[in-house]
Amino acid sequence: MESQKADITTREDITKLITRFYEKVRADEQLKPHFLDIDWEHHTPIIIDFWNMILLGDTTYKGNPFAKHLRLSLKQEDFKQWIFLFLGTVDEYFSGEVANEAKQRAQQIAGVFQHRLGL
Repeated sequence: MESQKADITTREDITKLITRFYEKVRADEQLKPHFLDIDWEHHTPIIIDFWNMILLGDTTYKGNPFAKHLRLSLKQEDFKQWIFLFLGTVDEYFSGEVANEAKQRAQQIAGVFQHRLGL
């Protein structure tokens, strides 16, 4: 019998989610070309800070996530794949109120980015 998955409650949980998610992005044939020149060692902690702010109320994140994505030339189908991988990663490791909020917020963020990019 599979054990119940825990909710997202700590920075460590978000670190696990983001690390696993971007491993999938970097391996994804559709998405990886957009992210080949990213300095993941530098950028991953920033993404973790962003999601800590969104989900746990942490105030460490300082930045403009939309501006970072402008140069990536993402298309609507790329956002769909990004969401597919993100939601799947959340569901793979977590379950609960904050996990559901993570999925909802990811979809909202993707929607805003697409709108601002005119997609």
